[in-house]
Parts: sequence; structure tokens; C-alpha cells
Amino acid sequence: MREIDSRREFLKTMVGSIAVALLPAGTLPRAAAATRKPLNFVFFLIDDFGWTDIGANNPHCFYNTPNIDRLARSGMNFTNGYAANPVCSPTRFSIMTGKYPSRFNATNWFSGKRSGRYNGAPLNDWMPLEEVTLAEALKEHGYKTAFVGKWHLGSEEKYWPENQGFDVNIGGWSVGSPRGGYFAPFENPRLGDYPKGSHLPKVLTDESLKILDQYKNNAFLLYLAFYSVHTPLQGREDLIDKYKTKRQKLLDEQEREFGPEEQVWPVEQQRQVRLRQCHAVYAAMVEAMDEQIGRVLDKLEQLGIADNTAVILMSDNGGLSTSEGSPTSNLPLRGGKGWLYEGGIREPFLIRWPGVTKPGSQSDVPVISTDFYPTILDMAGLPLKHEQHLDGVSLVSLLTGATSIDRDAIYWHYPHYSNQGGFPGGAIRMGDYKLIERFEDGRVNLYDVQNDIGERQDLAVEYPEKVEQMRSKLHAWYKQVDAKFLQAKDDNQNPWRPK
Repeated sequence: MREIDSRREFLKTMVGSIAVALLPAGTLPRAAAATRKPLNFVFFLIDDFGWTDIGANNPHCFYNTPNIDRLARSGMNFTNGYAANPVCSPTRFSIMTGKYPSRFNATNWFSGKRSGRYNGAPLNDWMPLEEVTLAEALKEHGYKTAFVGKWHLGSEEKYWPENQGFDVNIGGWSVGSPRGGYFAPFENPRLGDYPKGSHLPKVLTDESLKILDQYKNNAFLLYLAFYSVHTPLQGREDLIDKYKTKRQKLLDEQEREFGPEEQVWPVEQQRQVRLRQCHAVYAAMVEAMDEQIGRVLDKLEQLGIADNTAVILMSDNGGLSTSEGSPTSNLPLRGGKGWLYEGGIREPFLIRWPGVTKPGSQSDVPVISTDFYPTILDMAGLPLKHEQHLDGVSLVSLLTGATSIDRDAIYWHYPHYSNQGGFPGGAIRMGDYKLIERFEDGRVNLYDVQNDIGERQDLAVEYPEKVEQMRSKLHAWYKQVDAKFLQAKDDNQNPWRPK
């Protein structure tokens, strides 16, 4: 009987191997997933972290990010990776749901309400319990799920992580910045008592390492959403001193640290934008956070689970460069957090899939935060939920060597006045081109962002047919997602609307 059983197992293995070999290239990872250990996921989400804040994207980066750069060298760097919105909560919504935030009027930070010439569009400031979140989709297939850090997806407790698919919630609640600052006591109802002066990034990572110890024998999702590097600007003194010294060696006193952003408002409201990365406290915050990412990567190795754990990293919006201390510069990208320019929406976007992604590989295909949901399910070999992640596209083909995906455009919709000076507007990227539409008056700008990454040369007058094509497509998308727009303050106003 043992001999017969051995032959059966041998034949099953041979048949499976032949079947995998005959599959089209794009389906190979899904087939292979069925024959190996379940794939674990560690998702690092960094707050207010700019595309040029890492060495992998910026050879002149002022900040030390050796562990994030190490992750980039061991996986794929999506150089045109985007957040779904230039501020935090909507992007977090898009990751959890696979949907554009406009579908639920979740288009500003929860509960961000600021008016200008007009009032902002109607805003919902929670993620509905009816959404089947990414965590819930994985739990359906036996995954353990843990959330650590910043949530900011609903003011009421019923909308917090433990009610949205996570078995564990450490630190996630309604507030989007560390209420008590980065040193204990933290004033956070989802964080316990820690010794006075404990540093928040380390505390969150300590808790994450404990979770990895508990989950190491299960398939799991660890979603570590650092509060770093959101304000308040606070860092460890040893690192601040280090960067003060570096700043002194680097900065020519005659060189300007700030310059004017485009005059999109009256002169008295014009914003200054940081031109150089040299803020010592911000640099200290970046390095402290990077150290903690290194500790998690090391832990995966120590537990012997690195080879079947995919690691993902991105930021929820661009670096803060035009307000609240303006701690970083996103140059050569234009603008920053709160702006529809590249500095507000293009993010560090890294995926390491051991044994599948080529170490040190790069994709220049435009991708967006809605894509994580179907990508993670696809990587795990699980059924996709097309009715849920309506706006996401699986990136598995790119991770396995393809150079394109089946999508002709990605979109943004920000019908609000940002705290950072950004204007209400929408945007669309098709191929190399990006069109921005301003909601106060309907003006449009067209940029070739592949060759003009700084969005300095407006091509709208030069290419009217391209403008019309992209604008028509953007307007059709507004209708598809039932997008809302600026509201009048009184009966004498008539805010602009798309046709």
C-alpha cells in the first residue's frame, strides 16, 4: 500500500508540474501559489512621506533610509506609484476598499472641512462597515490580521480596525496625528501605558514584532501604518544633533531654502515651497522610522518566514512642503501634500515578492493605491472580488515581468481647499500625459510628466485635441463615480460644474 501511495503522490506531482508548465505566463504565480506555503503580507504605510524622501528615488536625499533602500533593492520599485488622493484618509480608504474615494464622498481627510471662495464638496468621514475590506477578504481564507499605527478612517469606535477585519488593533483610532506627540504618554485609547519618553515608532514596532512571533505559523497580514512622519515635528535628540551637523556641512547660507509656488491664489495668499531637504528634526523622524522598518525585515529573517512573506511599502500622500513647518522638499516634483501636482500624489511604492519579483527591478507603469487590494489577493492565489475592488488592477503581471497592464487612465478628485494651500480640482493621467482641472473656474493644465516631471511646461494651448480627449474622459469618470463638487456659500454664487 505504501508503494502504491508513493506512486500516486509521484503522479500527482508530475501532473501538477506539467499543468503549471503549460499555463500562460500571467497565470504562473497563481498556480505556483497553490503548491507552496501560504503567502504572508507585511504592509508598511508611512504618513506624509515624499517620493524623494528615500535614497532609492533620490540620489541626493538628505535623509538616511538604508532599510527602505534595502527593500527597494530586494524587490520592485514602482517609480510612477500614486496615492489616490493628496491627503491621508482618502488614500487609506482606497487601500482598504480597492475603490476610488469619490464613490463614497470620502475625498478629504476625516473630518477636514475648509472653505475658500466656495465651500468644499459634501464629505463623508468614515469607511462604511458594508465595505468588505482587504483584511476581511483575507480573513475569509484563514489569514490572521493585525493593524498597528494610524487608522483615521472614522471618528466612531464602530469604524475602527477591530470592526473592519483586523483581529488585533494597536494604536488605530479616529485621530490622524499622534495626539500626545511622539514620546509617551501618547493619549491614545488603543495604546497602553508605556514608560514616559518611550518613542512611538519603536513602540509600534515592538508590538509588531510580538505579533510576528504569534503569527509565524499562520498565514497573516501585518499592516503597520506609522504615524511618522506626520506633524508634530519631534525627533530623538541624538538624531537631531546628527542632522544639524550634516546641515551645517551641506547648506550654503546664501542659497535659498524656500521659493514661491505658482500664483494660483491672490498674491497675499501665495505659498512658499521648500526648495532643499535640510530640516534636521524631520530627518531624525525619517531615520528613526527607517530603523524600525529594518527591525521588522530582520525579524522576518530570524523567524525563517522571509521567503514566504511579501513586503509592501508606500505613503498615503506626498511630503509636507508648503505649510505646517514645510519640513521636506519634493523637488524635482512640484508641490506637496494637499496638491494635485506630482509632489502631492506620487509616492514611494515598493513590493518585494520573494522568488517572484526580480531583486532591484523597476516598473515605470503608472499604478495607484486602489491596486493593492486585487494585487494582494492575486499574489496569495485567492479569488478576486471584482464587485468590491472596482477601481483596482492586479499588478501581478508587472511583478512577473510584464511592461504594461490593461488600463488606459488613472484619476484623482479633490473638491476641497487643502490645509497646505492646494486648490480644489481633478486630474487624469493617460500614458505620459497628465491633465489637471481646477474646480473654481474650470481651467485646465496639461503636462508631459514623463519628460517634465516638475510640471513646469503647460501644454494645454499647444495640444488642444489632447486636452479635449483627456477632459472628456475625466468628465465621464466623474459621472461614473458620482463625484461631488464645490458648493455655493450663498444664493449669489454659481460654482463651476463639468458639462
